[in-house]
Formats: sequence, C-alpha cells, structure tokens
Amino acid sequence: MSTPGVGGHSTGDAERDILVSRHVNVVTDGWDAAMLDGMSKHAVPLSLTPAERAALQTRAASRTEAARVVQRARIVLAAAAGRSNVEIAQEVGLVRQAVGRWRERFAHERLAGLEDRPRPGKPPTYGDADRLRVIETACTQTPEAETHWSVRSLARATGVGRETVHRLLQQADLKPHRVATFSRSTDPDFVAKLVDVVGLYLDPPENAVVLCVDEKTQVQALDRTQPLLPMRPGQIERRTHDYKRHGTIQLYAALEVHAGALTAQVQERHRSREFLAFMNRLLRRYPDGELHVILDNVSSHRSAEVARWHGRKRNRRVHFHPIPTYSSWLNLVEVFFNLLQRKVVSRGNFPSTNDLVRRILGYVDKLNQEGRAFHWTKTPETILRSLNYVTGH
Repeated sequence: MSTPGVGGHSTGDAERDILVSRHVNVVTDGWDAAMLDGMSKHAVPLSLTPAERAALQTRAASRTEAARVVQRARIVLAAAAGRSNVEIAQEVGLVRQAVGRWRERFAHERLAGLEDRPRPGKPPTYGDADRLRVIETACTQTPEAETHWSVRSLARATGVGRETVHRLLQQADLKPHRVATFSRSTDPDFVAKLVDVVGLYLDPPENAVVLCVDEKTQVQALDRTQPLLPMRPGQIERRTHDYKRHGTIQLYAALEVHAGALTAQVQERHRSREFLAFMNRLLRRYPDGELHVILDNVSSHRSAEVARWHGRKRNRRVHFHPIPTYSSWLNLVEVFFNLLQRKVVSRGNFPSTNDLVRRILGYVDKLNQEGRAFHWTKTPETILRSLNYVTGH
C-alpha cells in the first residue's frame, strides 16, 4: 500500500506498469513481435502540436524528472513517430498493453493524461491548507530566538510531519538554511551608464579600440610556513593554516574587449599617478585611433590630476566610460581578475613579491598566447529584468 502525500497523489500508475510487465513478460516469453501485433487492436495514431512536442522532448531529455515521467514522454514521442506498441515496449521496458494504455490516454486527454491519477484508499493526512501554512510560515516568519528555520523547527511550529515539511520545501524550491548576497547600484544614472557600456560591448564604434581597465589592489605574496602535502588517491591537497606575508603589489590590467588581448603592469602604490602611468602605456601600445576605456568610479580615476591629463590635446582620443557604482560585474576585466585569483593567487606560495609578479605576468602571457576573448551576451533590457527579479521583493 502506497503512502499518500499532500493532495492524495501517488505513483500507482507506475507501480501497476511494473507489476503488469513482470507477469505478462512471463506469459509472452518467446512470442515474436508479429504474433503480439496480430493479437492487438489497431494502435491509436497520434499527432503532436509544436508545444506538445517541445514539452515532451524536454521531459524525455530531463535528468531530474521522475523515471516514470521520462518513460511516458518517450512512449508518446515514439508513438507519434509511427512506431508500433511492441517496438516501443521493447525500447522502454514495458509490456505492449501498458504502452497502449499511455498512447490512448494521451490521445484522449493530451498531456494531462500522462499525470498520475489519485488512488482510492486512506485520505491524505495533510491538505492544501497545511501546505500553504508551511510555505507561508517559512517565508514570512522566523523561529523564536533564531535566524532561520530548519526542517524540524518548521515542523514543530506548523504541526506538520517532518518528512512532509521536507518534501513541501523541496517542491516549492525553498531553502531556509541558505543565504546569498546581492548588490544593487544606487547610481542615479545607472540605466544610462549601463546602456553606454553594454553598447560598447555589443556594437563598438568603427576603427576604435574598446578597453576594460581596472586595478587589483593589495595582492599579497603569501608563503605557507610548511611545504604543501600533495594530492593522492582518497585525499585532497593540504596546506597549513598559517602563512608568512612578504608584501603586497597593485596590479593594473586592461582587456582589449574584442581581441581578448591583456596588458598588465605592476605598481607599488595605488594613486592617480600610477593610474596615469598605466594609461600612458596603453597610449603607446595603441598609437592610432580612439580608445574607449571602461573603468570604475574610484577616486584615483576622478582626481584633478587625471582631469588635467585628459585635457591635453594628445590625450583627447581617450574616452572614459564609467560604470555605475557597485557594478564591478559590468567590467569584463573582472573576469580576468577572477581567473587570476582562482588559478594563480589563492593556492600559490610566493616567497617574495618578485615571485608573485613573475607568476602573474606569466599567466597574462599564457592567456595572450591562447588568444582567449570574453564575449558579452546580455542586452541592457535583459540585465534590467534580471535585476528587478533578484531585488523585486
């Protein structure tokens, strides 16, 4: 006897298919397809609308749906392709009668006919009101003297069984044990700056170079106090929790958006003077045409010293495009910084700042040799919709 859940649904159809297959296969052992087809009625022909076909293909290819859902979708798709019940039964592991039943149910009820039907028996312990109470409590309240719910505390607070609470949370995709962060720009010109920067990514000016410029500050040269223990079967790489500091560096980087070329320069300090030294290096590297530079609003980019530099005639071919505040994700060079942190800095041992610089510049050379470009794909409209979804409570 199956255990009813919320709403009284069960897996009775799937269980019946398995039982019928188990017993009928014994009776029909050794019979060929022609004999079985000769004993069956004419199979109901099926035709699918584009929407039905798309829905069935999604189910059939799913790796998260229940096996019975995938199996039924495969049956209907094969039937719509003109295959016989016997052929389909051999492919999906059911008997011809079960395949015929799903074919007929789809023919009469369409997609709704593939759902499990409620079985008679003991009424469900919990109903829709219990389900709503659990979800409402999880989303609008917190347990006494605690910050978030667990399955046990939510079960006690709502009077619903622990296993049912766990199932309801999974069905509603609620995860009270997890928390994430978000950041939304308060820049009053957010939309205008977003459209400007994304426009440079998706539709750059002709005969111009688009550069993403930023600094990775306070990169530390850390050295573990003892040698690493290398990875081996059944054990990950290990290192000591303590380390020695050997100084810090400031890394300036520019990513040529459409070519994927990186320019990097290491400085000891992070001021307007160092920023302008890096800009002069970029002017030498790109001696012709306009330079459109995407950068953030840090004070070293907005100082009077930078304004005077920008006002000189030879530097007027440089156009600064500031990103909105709290929107570093909009600067593509951050992708490079993320890769650098994960693949070089985080797990590296650096006995000196010189060693750190050598490793960083070596990684930059590697990326330039690979010619790896980072392509922006989202439009401003898509980004705005996504931001409104994330923070639209």
